[in-house]
Amino acid sequence: MQAQCPQCSTRIQIEDAKVPDRPFKVRCPKCQQVMTLPGRALAPAPPSAPEAPEPMLSQAALERAERAAAGERDAIIALVGPAVEPIQKALEHLGFHVDVVEDIEEGARLLEQGVYEVAVTSRSMGEPGRPETLAQRMLRMPLDTRRGVFVVLVGEEFRSGDGTQAWASQADLVLHPGDTARAEHLVRATMTERKRLYQPLVDARRRIESE
Repeated sequence: MQAQCPQCSTRIQIEDAKVPDRPFKVRCPKCQQVMTLPGRALAPAPPSAPEAPEPMLSQAALERAERAAAGERDAIIALVGPAVEPIQKALEHLGFHVDVVEDIEEGARLLEQGVYEVAVTSRSMGEPGRPETLAQRMLRMPLDTRRGVFVVLVGEEFRSGDGTQAWASQADLVLHPGDTARAEHLVRATMTERKRLYQPLVDARRRIESE
């Protein structure tokens, strides 16, 4: 979706997969003007139905949209242990603003709103009666939303960069905790390959949307 600020005419672009169904609000990254965008087209409600209120994206999602318009990128790490710091530094060297979170619920909600481009977590399953892990929540996300996230799974069971293990785990990259010194190289190389593989699909969608 593309929009133009009515105040300063700055053009704002938001990935279609991150546009909610109903109207939503964004802030112009240049002049801070708040504007309402229409969202995806929905069938009109029956005349007698009450008008639903416009959903507001969270402040973090609005800030993410502003940073995306400025070409900045965000990543989330939901891990514990010594692997966190080197992975965080690797992502920061690649130009990402990194949030290390303990609140999985909030992290998952922001992922669903398209706040993060990269998510780093483990594949560990939640214990009975305990909240779901971030990896479990991501598996339940809509395909278009999840496709927009570069997923890195970290665990002792992985061979770093093994494409077969990544595919079986529904991740883009798997990383052994002992290989965090290679994290920056592995993330960069895998992102480049992922972009190459997905580019024909992206181009096809752009052609369809422009017709």
